[in-house]
Amino acid sequence: MIDRRRAWPLRAARRLGALRAAVTLLAITATVLLAGCGGGSGPSGQNNQSTSASGTQGSSTTTSGSTTATSVVPPPPGLEGIHKIRHVVIIMQENRSFDSYFGTYPGADGIPGLAGNPGTIPCVPDPVSGHCVRPFHDRQDRSLGGPHSFNAAQADINDGKMDGFVAEQESGMAGCAQTFNPACGNGAGNPDAMGYHDGSDIQNYWAYAHDFVLQDHMFESDASWSLPSHLYLVSEWSAFCSLKNDPQSCHTAPESPGYPPDFARRLGNPLPTDPNYAWTDLTYLLHKYGVSWAYYVFKGSEPDCESNAAMSCAPVGQSAKTPGIWNPLPYFTTVQQDNQLGNIKSLSNFYADAKSGTLPAVSWIVPNANVSEHPPGLITAGQAYVTSLVNQIMHSPDWSSTAIFLAWDDWGGFYDHVRPPQVDEQGYGLRVPGIVISPYARQGFIDHQTLSFDAYTKFIEDDFLGGQRLDPQTDGRPDPRPDVRENNPLLGDLTKDFDFNQTPLAPEILPVHPPTDLIFPGQTARRRQAAGRTLSLPRSGPLRGFEIRVAAQYLGMTPAELRAELASGATLGQIARDRGVTLARVRQHVLKAVRSHIRHAFG
Repeated sequence: MIDRRRAWPLRAARRLGALRAAVTLLAITATVLLAGCGGGSGPSGQNNQSTSASGTQGSSTTTSGSTTATSVVPPPPGLEGIHKIRHVVIIMQENRSFDSYFGTYPGADGIPGLAGNPGTIPCVPDPVSGHCVRPFHDRQDRSLGGPHSFNAAQADINDGKMDGFVAEQESGMAGCAQTFNPACGNGAGNPDAMGYHDGSDIQNYWAYAHDFVLQDHMFESDASWSLPSHLYLVSEWSAFCSLKNDPQSCHTAPESPGYPPDFARRLGNPLPTDPNYAWTDLTYLLHKYGVSWAYYVFKGSEPDCESNAAMSCAPVGQSAKTPGIWNPLPYFTTVQQDNQLGNIKSLSNFYADAKSGTLPAVSWIVPNANVSEHPPGLITAGQAYVTSLVNQIMHSPDWSSTAIFLAWDDWGGFYDHVRPPQVDEQGYGLRVPGIVISPYARQGFIDHQTLSFDAYTKFIEDDFLGGQRLDPQTDGRPDPRPDVRENNPLLGDLTKDFDFNQTPLAPEILPVHPPTDLIFPGQTARRRQAAGRTLSLPRSGPLRGFEIRVAAQYLGMTPAELRAELASGATLGQIARDRGVTLARVRQHVLKAVRSHIRHAFG
């Protein structure tokens, strides 16, 4: 078992936030319900009782410490093994690598040389400075990230060297889409691709990992950006189809499978046509087998850019009725022909369905830009949103038979040290965080199996479809996909993350806004100024670069590393203490060097 004190040191602070959590959850739920008024209608031709088991008459709750424990109602009798799970909920967030969130998590395959991990601390080349950048603790709530296209993935991986992240981020910073973003324009800003967060920053995510299951070899299904990633999530393929509604006309397209019309207009096409996703997706099998499903979309702006290599772009509207790169199902031929468009709903429907115990068998939930964790969205906002979703499920009568799979759709340009396995020409992509939350999850377990989002599809097929795969030879709707991803021998088995014979775990209701060490954007400038004043030297002018170089040399760092740590919110005193020296010693050394420099310069 993992030492709770090491995994996240702020458990006591949860107790202080318990009441606030309950109030905040009500506020978030009310906001979502109001925002969702007029959203998607009920599913056309859908029988919610076909596989959805509410199986409850209500629940009782008791409050103890920082969590609210809801009594666990057992699933209907006669269900064994995987079939005790009657509701699969996939929560997909945005743009974080595994190392950026869990690189120092105890027992996980994290950043070499840190937190007791074997190996030497990596140092990734920085072509701008001519030096290299090591991983550093980034306490900024707002990140920059880097390009995350198919080509960017190849550059970051760099034939397995895993050393292209800083160069890619700097190229993106110099040429991204909007000059109002601090990462754009003349390349201003400090590269944060090598930054990582710990349990003091993202307390709830580390709590879920500690109390349920953390997957430390979860890879994005494809080595590309959001649209192909979401196509894989619902269909196990990303393709371009040349003939309307003809699956045999489709061929692999890891980068440009066809844009939704809102993005095509922004690219200069005044009369765009709908993309033609004619190949077979998972909803085809769910409909064929009478299995209920829903795709919940949070109204707001869309979190990614139509230019897959861009780091920032102007917001685009997204709702259950406004398809986009995060909501591709409306453009699938099968969804249209099966009259299943009504299954694509506003997030307000999710809160209502969970509360009433009528969640469908399969749910996908996608965010908007503000809560997606896609830069420049705040990490704390995304964690609060995810916590509200999980809390709602834990309060639901359906909790006792639910498996929640939480992941991030791609790496977002952030560093990860593990080379992805190659299973075909499209993937796998880079490693992302994966968490399993369920009353049957193996508490405190770290899953080291090789996994991808394909494992979610495989789990659903094994649970609800009798093991039927999206296989052109057997699924009744053939297409020319290159392989059956669910059957790849490298893919692990998600059932190993569960113990279906254990006493079901009680819900763990967490505060929506737990304490955090992350620095909100408004605090950053003040902290940088304080760091600049630490040495009692001018905050700008000819001595500034000299001051940084001398201090960095004394601390055994490169100037780029020192600038990055100061930009992350650390003070010079904290940096000095981490290296076993006092701030006074650093100040004395720098001032001595300054005086020597002045003497030599001016006689």
